[in-house]
Amino acid sequence: MTQHLSLPQARLLHLAAQGLLAPPRRKAAPLDVMSAIRRMALLQIDTISVVARSPYLVLYSRLGHYDPAWLDAALASGQLFEYWAHEACFVPREDYRLLRHRMRDPAQMGWKYPQRWLEQHQDAVNTILEQVRQHGPVRSADFKRSAGKGDGWWDWKPEKRHLEVLFTLGQLMVKERRSFQRVYDVAERVMPDWDDARDLPSLAEAQRDMVRHSCRALGVVKAGWVADYYRLKRGKYDALLHQLADAGELIPARIEGWQHDVFVHHSLQAELALAAENKLKSGHSTALSPFDPLVWDRKRASELFGFDYRIECYTPAAKRQFGYFVLPLLSRGRLVGRMDAKAHRQQGVFEIKALYLEAGIKPTAQLCQDLAAMLRKLAAWHGTPQLVLQQGPSELSAVLHAA
Repeated sequence: MTQHLSLPQARLLHLAAQGLLAPPRRKAAPLDVMSAIRRMALLQIDTISVVARSPYLVLYSRLGHYDPAWLDAALASGQLFEYWAHEACFVPREDYRLLRHRMRDPAQMGWKYPQRWLEQHQDAVNTILEQVRQHGPVRSADFKRSAGKGDGWWDWKPEKRHLEVLFTLGQLMVKERRSFQRVYDVAERVMPDWDDARDLPSLAEAQRDMVRHSCRALGVVKAGWVADYYRLKRGKYDALLHQLADAGELIPARIEGWQHDVFVHHSLQAELALAAENKLKSGHSTALSPFDPLVWDRKRASELFGFDYRIECYTPAAKRQFGYFVLPLLSRGRLVGRMDAKAHRQQGVFEIKALYLEAGIKPTAQLCQDLAAMLRKLAAWHGTPQLVLQQGPSELSAVLHAA
């Protein structure tokens, strides 16, 4: 039987699937890091550090105060690996099988696999691979730049490009990170138990399982959202979603005012029953990374939350509308605003350069109290307990000053 949902109910189910419906009920523990990543399926990596780097912030939004070293330890212990999934992501080790086909046939991966570079530098690439195999893990920093100082993000020295080609081919993997720098080792040492002949599923099976993982992570899904999660080829996924519904993995649903079919993952049956009785609520307020799964698909965020968002750190300063590294603000089931923030760690100051509420969102006493409490906790986790709001609603500023 098709379930009928209001748009707010669908949002709450989506938040429940992502682990963002309710604030953490207890103090986080190291095992919670892997639980949160498995729930999301993927944890996107980004190196910008004006606040906590993205993967650490994504986990904070779900776990509350935790030690970021737990994520580093999960990678170093082999519970996670890195590869191109949505983009560069931490992925649970057991899902290596889903992405192995990309390593074996990377020609469709665009800029991530510079075939021409490999052809021009095959001997040097082979030399680095053999060096790692014989002498152990390396970082890009272990190679000196021979042609002067670089002048941009992608002005990589040749050895860095060689390492990245080998990473994309799956011949090198990331063994660990030191100060967030990749440490590369040969795949046979990072995944010693893997055997392509024995363990590799068919491409069709791997893609089907990626769709299944996407449905579980999204909670509420429609065909147009499926491809983006793992960057699968765009196409028609309606038939596969209906097959999964016939198998009992998905529950057919309709969202009020929408013309197309949607599906709810079967793991949310209890939440779906509460939603049907208007008893599913959210009391969680948190800041999100720009690379959080909740907002990384801009079209989905717009359709589901009415939230139009883009990352402006790659936009020239004069053309930015909101700021360099703008964090979406989630409160009680809605994306209510965004803020441009910077953590000044040496000074112990968490600076909010500007905080904007979305059109139609009023700075009520409840919302201001929720945001103020959230901001104080976020600043404390960053080790920057002094909170400074440079620009934002006067009502919120008053609550912060009163505290």
